[in-house]
Amino acid sequence: MTTYDSSMPERDVFRVENCSIERTLAVVGEKWTFLVLREAFSGVRRFADMQASTGAPRQVLSARLARLVDEGLLSKVPYREPGSRRRDEYRLTQKGRDLYPIMVSLMHWGDRYLADPEGPPVILTHRDCGAPISGRLVCEEGHEVPSPREVTPRPGPGARRLAG
Repeated sequence: MTTYDSSMPERDVFRVENCSIERTLAVVGEKWTFLVLREAFSGVRRFADMQASTGAPRQVLSARLARLVDEGLLSKVPYREPGSRRRDEYRLTQKGRDLYPIMVSLMHWGDRYLADPEGPPVILTHRDCGAPISGRLVCEEGHEVPSPREVTPRPGPGARRLAG
């Protein structure tokens, strides 16, 4: 994919074939993966519980969990119920927890555009004060960035310049 906008002459022409969005979607960009992550963020750790709450077919869930472990978003931690064989539960790693803002943003978008007329099915609140959670973009100087029109994409250190 080539990115160039002639209305932005100060912007360098660069390739985004090493696009971070594309690479992220290669890891998490599938319905069952997001549903597994939703459950993990809700504290669900065990296969049977994830299967019951997502409705994922056993083979699909097994494959998604294996992929999330391979990618380092979940870790397998063994446990044993008395009188049962050893099993694994799945816990979010820091890499997995770093996806939380994305999950909240997806949820808020769905609440805004796809919720039932009665409203959203879940409202996230701050545990300490009880206020609803909102997602906002803020620059490193602390300014709120309310719109994509307030953002200028610039080549990063991994950008690849177009030839010619």
